[in-house]
Amino acid sequence: MTTQNSQNIRSVPLGKASSNAVADVSYNRSIGSILIDAGRLSSGNAEKIMTLQHENGVRFGEAGRILGLLTEDDVRFALSVQFHYSYIPSGSSLSHELVAAYQPDSPAVEELRMLRSQLMLRWFNNSAERKGLAVVSAGSGDGRSYIAANLAIVFSQLGERTLLIDADMRMPRQHRLFSLGKRAGLSDILVGRAGSEAVVSIDALPNLSVLSAGATPPNPQELLGRQSFSKLLLAFGEDFDVIIVDTPPASACADAHTVAVRTGAALIVARQGKSSMAELAHFTHSLREFGVTLVGSVLNDS
Repeated sequence: MTTQNSQNIRSVPLGKASSNAVADVSYNRSIGSILIDAGRLSSGNAEKIMTLQHENGVRFGEAGRILGLLTEDDVRFALSVQFHYSYIPSGSSLSHELVAAYQPDSPAVEELRMLRSQLMLRWFNNSAERKGLAVVSAGSGDGRSYIAANLAIVFSQLGERTLLIDADMRMPRQHRLFSLGKRAGLSDILVGRAGSEAVVSIDALPNLSVLSAGATPPNPQELLGRQSFSKLLLAFGEDFDVIIVDTPPASACADAHTVAVRTGAALIVARQGKSSMAELAHFTHSLREFGVTLVGSVLNDS
């Protein structure tokens, strides 16, 4: 696979996945009743679909699509209501790299859920000191922004109040993935030009908020190194359960080290066939020397 929005994800070496999270599933409401209540389907057409469903032994959604009475988007909407997960319509302006929202039943997203479970066990808890996680990589093009964004989404789908911060003030991407446009962000808060209003709640994804990188500053390393960044993370810890921080590649600057120290923990991202093992080993060693807790690594198969 060659594109980020279709890549496979493998978490290593966190050990055997374990998830105690059990979805609150509403089995009592049928897809038909959900669509009727939402105004997406008439009662008469629902009867036609059920007739074909019983005659051919197929699912309601499949029968509706065969008859041309339902779209794939209708079925996805009904399932999102039935199983209580975030739903993004196919015509949304949000990037299709956000596979955790667009393709929640895909193998890549299942891997992200396993990673989420392990992170919950190994790092995140109710203390303010363990709410932040830096997503880092030694080189460029390893998929940090993709992992950070989708990991934030799966945490929000679990019901965790989740904040995604783009601390890559050199080549930021999160504002593009979430279609936020040019707006005040992290850099603006750190220099006192903006406040908490820079944090944007993503309407299509309940429990998820995003703080974009903001205006490109001439001194990102200095801004991240100030105590004001640490204080900001602690303040966000009062309002959020999980804080995921995207970073620039470590090979380009020292920003990733600084962010990892400030959050206390890091998830290392590498890409199979691209990342340098020597560079990765050196980066990992340096993070440990700074006292950063390495909670695991993610290997992108492409």
